[in-house]
Amino acid sequence: MGTKWVYDFSEGDASQRYLLGGKGANLAEMTNIGLPVPPGFTITCEACNAYREGGQRFPEGLLDQVAEHRKHLEEGMGRSLGDPRDPLLVSVRSGAPFSMPGMMDTVLNVGLNDASVQGLISQMNDERFAWDSYRRLVQMFGKTVMGIDGDLFEDAIDHMKEQKGVTNDVDLDTEDLKGLVQEFKDIVGRETNKEFPQDPTDQLHEAVEAVFRSWDNKRAQDYRRRNKIPDDLGTAVNVQSMVFGNRGEDSGTGVAFTRDPASGENVPYGDYLANAQGEDVVAGIRNTTPLMEMGSEQPDAFEDLKGHMKTLEKHYRDMCDIEFTVEDHKLWLLQTRVGKRTSLAEWVIAYDMVEEGLIDEEIAVRDRLTAGKLDELFKPGLNPTTEPVAKGLNASPGGAVGRAVFTADDSAEWAERGEKVILVRRETTPDDYHGMVTAQGILTSAGGTNSHAAVVARGEGIPAVCGADAIRIDRKAKGFRVGNDEVKEGDWISINGTDGSVYIERSQVEPSALEAAIGGDEAARRTTLWRAYERFMKVVDEKRRLGVRANADTPDQSSNARSRGAQGIGLCRTEHMFLGEERVAAVRKMIFADTDEEEQQAYDALLPLQRGDFVGILEAMDGLPVTVRLLDPPLHEFLPNHVDLSVAVALAEERGESKVELRGESIGLDDAKTMLQKVEELHEVNPMLGLRGVRLGIVKPGLYAMQVRAIVEAAVELQKKGKDPRPEIMIPLVATAEELRQMREELQPVADQILEDAGVDLHIEFGTMIELPRSCIVAGSIAEHADFFSFGTNDLAQTAFGFSRDDIGKFLGMYEERKLVPTNPFVTIDEPGVGRLMEIAVELGRGSNASIHLGICGEHGGDPDSVVFCDKLGLDYVSCSPFRIPVARLAAAQAVMGEAKTSSK
Repeated sequence: MGTKWVYDFSEGDASQRYLLGGKGANLAEMTNIGLPVPPGFTITCEACNAYREGGQRFPEGLLDQVAEHRKHLEEGMGRSLGDPRDPLLVSVRSGAPFSMPGMMDTVLNVGLNDASVQGLISQMNDERFAWDSYRRLVQMFGKTVMGIDGDLFEDAIDHMKEQKGVTNDVDLDTEDLKGLVQEFKDIVGRETNKEFPQDPTDQLHEAVEAVFRSWDNKRAQDYRRRNKIPDDLGTAVNVQSMVFGNRGEDSGTGVAFTRDPASGENVPYGDYLANAQGEDVVAGIRNTTPLMEMGSEQPDAFEDLKGHMKTLEKHYRDMCDIEFTVEDHKLWLLQTRVGKRTSLAEWVIAYDMVEEGLIDEEIAVRDRLTAGKLDELFKPGLNPTTEPVAKGLNASPGGAVGRAVFTADDSAEWAERGEKVILVRRETTPDDYHGMVTAQGILTSAGGTNSHAAVVARGEGIPAVCGADAIRIDRKAKGFRVGNDEVKEGDWISINGTDGSVYIERSQVEPSALEAAIGGDEAARRTTLWRAYERFMKVVDEKRRLGVRANADTPDQSSNARSRGAQGIGLCRTEHMFLGEERVAAVRKMIFADTDEEEQQAYDALLPLQRGDFVGILEAMDGLPVTVRLLDPPLHEFLPNHVDLSVAVALAEERGESKVELRGESIGLDDAKTMLQKVEELHEVNPMLGLRGVRLGIVKPGLYAMQVRAIVEAAVELQKKGKDPRPEIMIPLVATAEELRQMREELQPVADQILEDAGVDLHIEFGTMIELPRSCIVAGSIAEHADFFSFGTNDLAQTAFGFSRDDIGKFLGMYEERKLVPTNPFVTIDEPGVGRLMEIAVELGRGSNASIHLGICGEHGGDPDSVVFCDKLGLDYVSCSPFRIPVARLAAAQAVMGEAKTSSK
């Protein structure tokens, strides 16, 4: 027996999502628990992959199995596709293993043709409905299957409405719709040189192919890349008998969530639209009715829906998203899935479900919270100074401020050059995805809380306001009017996706509620969100093995990090401490010194300043380790730019001026010439691989000795006050064991002498930053002279790939699109390459020094996927920016508890 490519809904279950796709698996599950699901069958994800691998040809046996299951469906329904007397119609929908809303294709009403439309009229006793259904098929088939520009169909509809003097599609009568069907068929013929297919078998097969092909369309690829969904999963195809929400006012369609996906509140949430089919809700073409008002139009169906919502939520033990249709007052469930939600809703729903006894705390932390979305909770809100000019639906929470743009391409282009933008559209389509994800926020004048714009915005954590119907958008002029106000492209606007407000101003932003709670705000600490955060982060800290430290360079940053759960500082960058007029002057004195005495004078000037820095940081992290990296960057960074200085000197000489003006700094011409000479002496072709890090310490030994003295004297001062300072001294950019041995041989006595003179017993560790491929390969010999390693994963990625992290943006997009790199290596650790180097260093380092402790201090320490890798590698801690510490804590716990939810798949 050959491969089974097709499964009836009664044959599968929810566990088979990788075979049947999420939609197919859940349709099977609902069928098996007795919910009202229109019957049908699923073509597997494996069939899609076989089609793709076979050069876009159906695999052997697939069409025979489709025919067999189609026959079974027809026999069960007592109707046949294309029957001119009593036709069966089906929908053909995508369904990948992970939800990808709107990214792939759907065709409804398959089976209608010039003959069967007459049978549908007889069957339904509704001529207008039948022609509307046929119109929809030709339109969807033309756009989705035959690749025709969808605007051609929409323009024809708009022209028809203008001729009739009406504004809504539902106001078109039977003759209008007949005319549209013919016009649509004419468009098909004109654009493709083919007739619209009349054979229902051809329609079905071509629709299945279109869904298979849509797995590889650009928007689907963009979505998968952004949400870290593998490209080799494929999509299933669900063929399902049609039920009709567009049969009149006694019918309708909608999308329901068992709880509010934006706030997490335990109330039904969604949209209902009378006399419509499903794409009308998602496309945002007509404004919808809030789900809670459905009861006044469809009381029996609404009661049934609420009952089924409770059944599904208890069955899945999670918030569910349900698509439904009401046909002549009878409710049908077309699909369900675990509903996408904001990060706020994740935490609130998880907390409430624990309180309700549906799940326990471990399930909540492991399965319900997404580490990659946690930072959304810290997003700012708006503090507007004017009244809103319009109100829409609060589709995705958060405040956003940006310049108005009116196309997805403009959004992507403006964002690329560093502009903050808000994408303004009547409604969005899946083709707008690339511009939606580059915008600060999204504003639409039509559509509901489950329109395409709303669903994508919530999934991507982008603030959005939808259905702000007071706004009149002029696409050609790239502007909009609201009342007497006019906004043009490039004007500043602000939106509040939490309450649906729109402002024509550049609003100020304010901290999120969770940010306020962490800061001690009592009102914020009484919210369900804060209770959830406290409860679940306690579980997180009990479960995780990895420590989480912060990258912090000031006392304020250190205190901030500690308030977010940091267990110390993994990277304190001392170069940031040399900024400021007094300090830069001292550093330049050291650079220009002609004698040892002059150089020592510069160090003497810097010593008390550095000591004060370290007192503040060590005090803020009292009782916790503080890893201080000695000066790393090349010295030319403390001097003016070579080109700027050369030009300024040349201009001053040409004008006969005695002073040089350079970025607000006035320098005597002779001093400027001396400085230019020194800049030229220090100039390096590739400074990132030049005189920096440990090399600088070797060439300028007094520099590192001064820094060590400042660190140890600060620690002594605090210990004498009864504090518990725990400094660790890190020597950067070591490539050979001998570099570290000699450097430690010079610096350890400095520390020991200070401690002896002070009569203080204080353990101070010396270690190095592992950031070069060579240091990974010889880590065993380096570890003999180190108390700790800290992987500098930013520079390690840079030197392993030969990429400049400052310049990679020029080609990274192409590299990711063409799969030349799996992901941005400066965001997520490249496990096969950089990760393998780290693995070698860990093995060799611990092999020669069993007591060595290991961590990372690049920003990878705040990337959930990288945190999971670090846990697998057996590191002792990760370190990241203060604001990402909660993310790292959660990811570290999930790494121990099971598969971490690092993205919103």
